[in-house]
Amino acid sequence: MKEPPYRPTAVVIQTAFLGDVVLTTPLLSVLASRYGPVDVVTTPAAAGLLEGHPAVCSVIRYDKHGGGRGWVGLRNIGSQLRSRGYERVYLPHRSLRSAALALWSGAHERIGFADAPAAITYTSRVARQRTGHEVERLLALAGMGRSETPPVSLELRAADHARADAWLTSHGVGARFAAIAPGSVWGTKRWPYYSELVSRLNQPAVIVGGPDDVPLAGAIEAVAPERLVSAAGVLSLRESAALIQRASVLVTNDSAPLHLATAVGTPVVALFGPTVPEFGFGPRRAGDVTLGHADLPCRPCSRHGPERCPLRHHRCMRELSVEAVLEAVLSIMSVEESRAIYPRS
Repeated sequence: MKEPPYRPTAVVIQTAFLGDVVLTTPLLSVLASRYGPVDVVTTPAAAGLLEGHPAVCSVIRYDKHGGGRGWVGLRNIGSQLRSRGYERVYLPHRSLRSAALALWSGAHERIGFADAPAAITYTSRVARQRTGHEVERLLALAGMGRSETPPVSLELRAADHARADAWLTSHGVGARFAAIAPGSVWGTKRWPYYSELVSRLNQPAVIVGGPDDVPLAGAIEAVAPERLVSAAGVLSLRESAALIQRASVLVTNDSAPLHLATAVGTPVVALFGPTVPEFGFGPRRAGDVTLGHADLPCRPCSRHGPERCPLRHHRCMRELSVEAVLEAVLSIMSVEESRAIYPRS
């Protein structure tokens, strides 16, 4: 007898930023272990990261700021969810749109955070902890404690690895290099001294980023073209993650590449300016380094980091020295080189 097609009973609506989507993967893994692979509603930009993940059955793209914006787009996605007959919806993203989609789905269980604007529409409201990492906060939606945390994960394909390897080979980049992620959608999160850092590194460096990061990457690359190449806007997100996996270290602002590195196991030097790791979005690996200006009374100044410094001095990033970042990078690269010579048994 032919097996009937698999029908997921749970859907997760997560249409926040790329990094938030990556940090949702432990929750997806827990839910899949209970109910089987789940469906996920996410943005077109993030969809590719989740396709092929073992915890995910299918990815439903919701272009809330593009072709799917407005009432018509919301209705179309809502109708699509209702047609699939889900029993339960999980809402990591605390938006009104997500709550509306959950209601529209017709699912009897709608689980989200108690501090969400539309929490009254949920059937189960979970207290959102103010401390701890975002991964653990999201896992609370599944009733998980902090000692039961699955890893942040991505399922990269052989084609992603092959493309990253081919790009590195074509640009003459060997096995030991630093990955650099200088971009951010938030202007004040960008550390201004990546050019100086690269010029003082003894190893080659590769810039990673999306199409919006190309002008910034070009300006940095122009300073030290003999030891720096840019993959910004060239590789897809998955291919960029595969490239990051091959790096000895990633130097990054508080942005999505930080979480890509966490997912693929690459050591991180994370630079925090207007935001702080205590918000719950810092690195997670032992040995990762977080740097920030600890003595500024104006820090943190917002949850995300404004486009311009409210006090017009941007000291949180300008006074984070090249020497401090370089020391952290070289320390990690030294450890990684030792592991390559004397691998763990």
